[in-house]
Amino acid sequence: MGVVYLDYAGIRVTNLPRALKFFTRGLGLTEARRGTMHHGGIWVLLHDPVSHQHLELNYYPKGNKYATPFAPGEGLDHLGFRTRNMAEAGRLLRKAGGRRIMRFASRGKVFVEYYEGPDGIWIELIAS
Repeated sequence: MGVVYLDYAGIRVTNLPRALKFFTRGLGLTEARRGTMHHGGIWVLLHDPVSHQHLELNYYPKGNKYATPFAPGEGLDHLGFRTRNMAEAGRLLRKAGGRRIMRFASRGKVFVEYYEGPDGIWIELIAS
């Protein structure tokens, strides 16, 4: 296994209940877990019981700094990658032209970093 592996894709949604209905009832995904982001947004991780892939729905309420307008089809929020070596993964992304946007640490250990890649797509590195 390499330094990182794709864990999920995150998409922005404008109406969380409507999106949940579509992806669970319409596509058969199941809710794995959910939470509130430090800035007030809500994330819901969905799981496909057949392929075992994940999709994260990200809802940013009105007034949230990430609640920016987007046209239909432009809802890609970020791609989440897991890594056992955060420092090396970050080094590789910076060397490849990525720019670190933010990082979160607890007790001196980094557990999440966000990088901006080509075309402005954000990459989330998650410590495994």
